[in-house]
Amino acid sequence: MRDLLFLCHRLPFPPNKGEKIRAYHALQYLRRHFRVHLGTFIDHEDDAAHAAKLAADCASTCFVRMPPHWARLSALSALLRDEALSLPYFRHASLQRWVGRTLEQHDINVCLAYSGPMAQYVPFSTQRGPLWRVLDLVDVDSEKWHSYADSKAWPLSGLYRREGRLLLDYERKAAAEFDRVLLVSPAEADLFRQRAPESAGKVDYYSNGVDSDYFAQQPAFPSPYGDARALVFTGAMDYEPNIDAVSWFAERVMPALHTQHPTLEFHIVGSRPVSQVRELQRFPGVRVSGTVPDVRPYLQHAALVVAPLRIARGIQNKVLEAMAMQKIVIASPQALEGIQAVHGTEIIRANGGAEFISAICRQLHAPESGLGMAARQRILRDYRWSENLQRLGRVLGVETHLPDSLPTAEATR
Repeated sequence: MRDLLFLCHRLPFPPNKGEKIRAYHALQYLRRHFRVHLGTFIDHEDDAAHAAKLAADCASTCFVRMPPHWARLSALSALLRDEALSLPYFRHASLQRWVGRTLEQHDINVCLAYSGPMAQYVPFSTQRGPLWRVLDLVDVDSEKWHSYADSKAWPLSGLYRREGRLLLDYERKAAAEFDRVLLVSPAEADLFRQRAPESAGKVDYYSNGVDSDYFAQQPAFPSPYGDARALVFTGAMDYEPNIDAVSWFAERVMPALHTQHPTLEFHIVGSRPVSQVRELQRFPGVRVSGTVPDVRPYLQHAALVVAPLRIARGIQNKVLEAMAMQKIVIASPQALEGIQAVHGTEIIRANGGAEFISAICRQLHAPESGLGMAARQRILRDYRWSENLQRLGRVLGVETHLPDSLPTAEATR
């Protein structure tokens, strides 16, 4: 097996949120084909318990503790120079030293940097020769900061707009220097080609997948809702786009729904709910569950799954997981970007409060029985990790030798 350096901005386990799900499955795939040297950050203490297991599965590892409050203080240094806040946030001298030592001590000629800020650790070459450098941006993160800016008042809007501008400058610079750049969907890859036209020829994608054996209907799951009819939203509840989505839904959609369906409940299920989310329980019928041991019973026994995201990039794993569970999913256009699914046949698209209210009431009254099964069939057809990760493998030379005979970006699309 060849050696590979894998740099990831957050510990890729447990796979309980979007960025970690993709990183986890990428790591499992890489381990089957490479001796993996993993460098990553631990930003929550409860993740530290998983470090030993990851270390046992890798050739070498570097886990850097990164308490979020210290990282935010470090990020402020970017305000003193023309730099995106995200770069010093994920910059740490000990990880940089480990990267240098690892490249010196091992015969590594391929590196995968997962997320834009990790590109800052990767040199052009080692003492043994050039590195084949692949950057998995996942999504166009700079675009998300512009969306944040549009939804915030001054001075946050100005700070977020600055971050979007400077982060795009960095993403373009990194793309120009790396050999290949990957994103999470054809739509996201097309967007980055527009934003970085000078690197368009090296931009490609590999889609996320779903463990369809795990996310499947299970008769043994008891209902967590008792006798209530429930709408459910799942996701990490310290993440700004999720906070915005459930706040909007609780404030703008639930009051009208509760008037027509007094016993209907809206369950917000996800880890680390911030105070803004917990306070939504002041609205009739809104419930905040926080971290749960298994999200599948909440999906299986929900009357409907909702994904009312107004700020979104890439592919929403929460939507894919619900589709795999054969649920009727009602989602905003933003939540469906990057997902191939047919409106009205495999999923229901709703744009704005009135459309959400109408679609939900219609499905509560007469749910379309075939829609959930059609959604699962879409997952089985297009969103299997085992097949989608082969695109990553081809870019990393799993089927060929590096670097001369690697396929071009065009050939892998």
